[in-house]
Amino acid sequence: MTINENADVNPEFVKGLEDVIASTTSIGYIDGQEGKLVYRGYDIFDLAKYSSFEETVYLLLYGKLPNQVELEAFKEKLVSYRPVMNEVMDRLAQFPCPCHPMSILRSGISLMECINESCRGSGNIEGEIEEGIKLIAQIPTLTAGIARILNNEPLVQPDPELDHAANFLYMLKGKRAHPMAERIMDISLILHADHGMNASTFASLVVAATLSDIYSSITTGISALKGPLHGGANEMVIQMLLNLNSVKEAEEYMDEVIANNKKIIGFGHRVYSTIDPRAKILQRYAEELCNITGNQQLYSIARTIETRGIEAYGKKGVYPNVDFYSGLIYHSMGIPGNMFTPIFAVSRTAGWVARIIEYLEDNRIFRPRALYVGLKGLSYVPIDKRE
Repeated sequence: MTINENADVNPEFVKGLEDVIASTTSIGYIDGQEGKLVYRGYDIFDLAKYSSFEETVYLLLYGKLPNQVELEAFKEKLVSYRPVMNEVMDRLAQFPCPCHPMSILRSGISLMECINESCRGSGNIEGEIEEGIKLIAQIPTLTAGIARILNNEPLVQPDPELDHAANFLYMLKGKRAHPMAERIMDISLILHADHGMNASTFASLVVAATLSDIYSSITTGISALKGPLHGGANEMVIQMLLNLNSVKEAEEYMDEVIANNKKIIGFGHRVYSTIDPRAKILQRYAEELCNITGNQQLYSIARTIETRGIEAYGKKGVYPNVDFYSGLIYHSMGIPGNMFTPIFAVSRTAGWVARIIEYLEDNRIFRPRALYVGLKGLSYVPIDKRE
């Protein structure tokens, strides 16, 4: 059917494509009314309690939980793909401007693509899966390296003896993290791995549907995730918390917010009309982590804002989202705020890859319409006769 962009019959217009169904999926499901998040049929609470990030990635990619042999083989593959070429890191270290780490990460992936000659594309689903697994393994190394470069610290090579989350923290900090911090990072990566047809997932699918390579799709996802209305929100949450020096200041801050009906950073979600299930999980672990890192006061400030915010806005369906506590957790691990969104990308790459592969199995290029609201029928006036 030929598309007529100038058709007089106006289709239904939905700003931001909200609730418009663009594809089908068996990967993830969100029940915004009940506050449920499901990966491949498994509740996120069970995955956070019992699973690991590697096992969750396998589930997202292959549609089932692995047995022990499959999991060990998959983990070995991830370990083998972790190292990033020195040439890539050397070039990133020479960047002339203090760019946001997400911009550097996007550039690093493009460098890897060109040096590997992956920009030619694999031409088949199996090849795209393999390149996707490489990216899932390498983006943590790239992200940790960027953090070290920005802090003028020597790079730390991956440790093949460590699991995904533990190794990521090791490369970030240059030493093993507390076991609880490693487990909480593992859980955080699980919680951020997939979340419906969000902006970055949709952006990556739009590129993949053109049959471009998976590196281009992932860099597109990273570009969308960078925005403060998407992945960048957790940076703003920790800035808000650090600007408050006590529970009393938090109370006074909330008095002003509520009196003026202002938005609370880290509250509200386009999907959930109840508390984000990921925020529920992270809240408990944030308390444990803050207790062992000496950030009890910051946690108390966060809880004060959460409690007052729910009292004021909960009846309107506005509750804490995942960003409210993820930033507090990363800060308590000693991670600078500008690295919070890249950590989001470390996790979400798994969801992007899984959904790209799923979509390519029955691919159709995206071609929405724009509703024309401009002028029509104007007569051209030569330039020497225009006023």
